[in-house]
Amino acid sequence: MSNSSATSIAAAGRPSQGKAGFFRQAGPGLLLATAIGVAAMRLAGWEFFASRGFSALTLAIVLGMLVGNTVYPRIAAPSAAGVGVAKQTLLRAGVILYGLRLTWQDIGGVGAAGVAIDAVMLLSTFGLAWLVGTRVFKLDRTSAWLIGAGGSICGAAAVMATAPVLRAKADQVAVAVATVVVFGTVSMFLYPFLYELNQQWGLIPGGTHGFGVYVGSTVHEVAQVIAAARAVGTEAADTAVIAKMVRVMMLAPFLLGLSAWLAWECARGKADGKGEGSGLCIPWFAVGFIAMVVFNSLVSIPDWLMSAAIDFDTLLLAIAMAALGLTTHVGAIRRAGLRPLLLAGLLFVWLVGGGALVNALIG
Repeated sequence: MSNSSATSIAAAGRPSQGKAGFFRQAGPGLLLATAIGVAAMRLAGWEFFASRGFSALTLAIVLGMLVGNTVYPRIAAPSAAGVGVAKQTLLRAGVILYGLRLTWQDIGGVGAAGVAIDAVMLLSTFGLAWLVGTRVFKLDRTSAWLIGAGGSICGAAAVMATAPVLRAKADQVAVAVATVVVFGTVSMFLYPFLYELNQQWGLIPGGTHGFGVYVGSTVHEVAQVIAAARAVGTEAADTAVIAKMVRVMMLAPFLLGLSAWLAWECARGKADGKGEGSGLCIPWFAVGFIAMVVFNSLVSIPDWLMSAAIDFDTLLLAIAMAALGLTTHVGAIRRAGLRPLLLAGLLFVWLVGGGALVNALIG
């Protein structure tokens, strides 16, 4: 293939330069993804979905997949550029703004023990996913890491944030998100029952406060944490959300560490003559995430403005999830088989059982 031909093909995969050219090429896909994202946010506000812990992100990818496997193939050509922008640019912007949900002061709500519990659960869950996923279930490493990120940090948002670092495929991301939906939903019904057992056994100390830390450190999605903890009580819900937010805060250093590990592997491969190395590819959106947390910690933002910013961030992430769903084929998920689900099930058992033990020892 000639250089001119290759350049033409590469240029066709991205919106052309200039505002007019950009909106002409990206407009249809962005409008479609935005419509699905808005619909998902509306549905997430309904009592039926809210009470069951279905977040706007989860609903967005489901709606996206429904459209993606029915109507979208007919309009994929004019929509592809805009859908790509939603999956990449809007996703990174959404991750950055996600930092507005957190402050350094949140750490004080759970104390040093709560932070230690979150860190132990993150590292152990992700490590288990990596080890068992690749060696026992024979999954490709990217899929195992995505499932591990979803289980160990903050569900679908963590999967989406980790995907660009790993250059993951749409079907790999969709499978990982699906595991979050399945076992996160089970969590919402299981944890109130576990609270009653803990009342009798006293394994996790601290009463409803201690159990709230347990919920926040082990349940996948923020919405699922709220749904599970509210069934226990207001104090448990408040503590669980703070513990979960501290866990979310660990997303940025996790992404930076993951990127550093990949760069080290590339460098080692180059030194061994086994591959081409590359420098550290810093996920700048993770740095932006930290900057937003610092900004939110130092600057007092009016409540109305904060609420609007968080809603806008949720919309950006929902649009990105909708775009992901549009490009995910059901056949690809079917070909993945039961192994991703089995890995996620094993992680779920560790989060529930191992998480209880960690909370009992450190809490």
